[in-house]
Amino acid sequence: MTDPGAGPVTGTPHAEELSRLLFDKDGPDHSHDTWRELVSRDEFRYDPHLTRTERIAQSYRRLRLVNDTLDHPEDLARNPGRLAALHEWIGFTDGGLCTAASIHYNLFLGSLLDHPDPDHPRDLTPYTTLTNTGTFLCTELDHGNDAAALETTAHYNPRTNDFTLHTPTPGARKFMPNTSLTGGPKTALVAARLITGTQDHGVYLFLTPLHTHNQPHPGITIQPLPPTNGPTIDHCLTSFHHVRLPRHALLESDHGRLNPDGTLTSNLGNHRKRFLHSIGRVTTGKLCMSAGCLGMARAALTTAVHHAHTRHTTGPRPGQRIPLAHHRTHHAPLLNHLATTYALTFLHRTTITQYTHHTPHNKTHTERLIALTKAHITWAARDITTQCRERCGAHGLFPHNGIADLTHNIEGGITAEGDNLVILTKAAAEILLTQPPTPPHTPPPHPNPHTPLTNLTFLRNLLAHTQTIWHTRAQQALRQGPTKNPTQRWNHAAPAALTTATTHTQLQATDAFLTTINHTTHTPTKTLLQHLCRLYLLNTLTPHTGDLLAHNHLHPHHIHTLHTTTNHTHHTLTPHMTTLTQAFQHPHPTPTPPTTPPTPHKHTPSGPGERTCAVGQRPDPARRARARSRPR
Repeated sequence: MTDPGAGPVTGTPHAEELSRLLFDKDGPDHSHDTWRELVSRDEFRYDPHLTRTERIAQSYRRLRLVNDTLDHPEDLARNPGRLAALHEWIGFTDGGLCTAASIHYNLFLGSLLDHPDPDHPRDLTPYTTLTNTGTFLCTELDHGNDAAALETTAHYNPRTNDFTLHTPTPGARKFMPNTSLTGGPKTALVAARLITGTQDHGVYLFLTPLHTHNQPHPGITIQPLPPTNGPTIDHCLTSFHHVRLPRHALLESDHGRLNPDGTLTSNLGNHRKRFLHSIGRVTTGKLCMSAGCLGMARAALTTAVHHAHTRHTTGPRPGQRIPLAHHRTHHAPLLNHLATTYALTFLHRTTITQYTHHTPHNKTHTERLIALTKAHITWAARDITTQCRERCGAHGLFPHNGIADLTHNIEGGITAEGDNLVILTKAAAEILLTQPPTPPHTPPPHPNPHTPLTNLTFLRNLLAHTQTIWHTRAQQALRQGPTKNPTQRWNHAAPAALTTATTHTQLQATDAFLTTINHTTHTPTKTLLQHLCRLYLLNTLTPHTGDLLAHNHLHPHHIHTLHTTTNHTHHTLTPHMTTLTQAFQHPHPTPTPPTTPPTPHKHTPSGPGERTCAVGQRPDPARRARARSRPR
């Protein structure tokens, strides 16, 4: 068996070539450069002097700067790839901006565009010029992941040909939309049950002006919520007391059209399908949330790798100073996360392409992949940013270094547009129940011990075998679960089913990685990516080596060489850490020093070799010269 990419990285890998592959710069709708240039402007730099309210207002000012770059904001809302690219660059810049942009362009403006009214064409100018910001009110205090059961009502009045929007109980108040007066006038799309007479037609969206610059409209109550640890945005409780809405406030399409007599015509047979159609923009929202968190992971790695090379500590010889990056204990976790981030970036690109070109035939499969991608990326991004913050020590705690708030902002992405565990569980059940069972694989009686763990094809197939093992295990658990109790039966199979879904997603990421490797003819870059993909696969497979050994896919010799292969891969990749992060094209690769206090306090070393060196600040050259001159 061949051993592709097992040799050393000869020549110089180019960050530019890596960037081309990461950001699809040859694609038909490349827009990453536009957003990178935008967030590079001074208006997007961190200001430590703002209060929470001022920071929220700043996010809305920045939203207008985003809008100023657009010739036609409607085109952004219609283009999932360009919309996701925006979130990759604003996510690490401003969590509140990322939230507001996702809501305005995708959930609000996108939903309006998806439900045109041929009889009463809407004037979208207030929303495309951002004289009026859009927001989206679906989740209620008592209804989150079960939003299809929400209680807000919109009664149709056939005599006056309008609706009455009402919040019937305290638990029906809309929970956490950005509806405060901060940021100027706002209009909402409110999810409510359409009621005609005594008949409930299910959940639809209603266009509802909320307030002017100064006060809410009559019948609307807006109560600010306490600050969260996530993105800084104006979360509120919002309720409606018999608010009158015009007939054209209802967003209609073939999934539901209201006749003058109060009857409803729909091509969908049940309330759940109508609800899912009404909030269909949540699917694109999942791509936006995973894109924003992916950008945060890349930003955290850029800062942490820069710190690892500029922060010096005591070396093995008297007076010697060496960068933190020289220590395997420091750089190995960063390299592991770099491998994961590259894999997940390529997965996200593949998922967007599949969504952009999906057909009715593969729509369900595509939406499942989007859900799996969102859960996998956002969870991984949280782990990556947490580790990167830790690798930066105390300096990583300062917001001006652009890393302290990332994990909290990612928490918002984990919950938004479908809680990760819920959407992963749904996808796992679909994989288990609707995907054809994977054909059984008959392993050889004796796996070849001479097949090296550096062989990407071999490693990729091991991951496919892992998915098959867990898929079979989940099916067996489902069959063996208690009968006549669906909940307990699913509980019996759920742990194995979730692992099946996770390994399935990891396999999709691997295939996306391997496909990308084939898209470069630059040999040093190709070799570097092969080593990085190998590291991703070795780390992914390590928890499953027991199963692979038991099922005759691995030989004991492989288990003995796993650690040394991983260790050698770390050694090979270490000199290229900076190149790998330079390819991320972070607009502010060297964080600025703190602006408060104006003059840094004198630091007293707390131990041997301890010294002051902010993230991104190079060690004092004179100090290094003195250290080199000392006798060894």
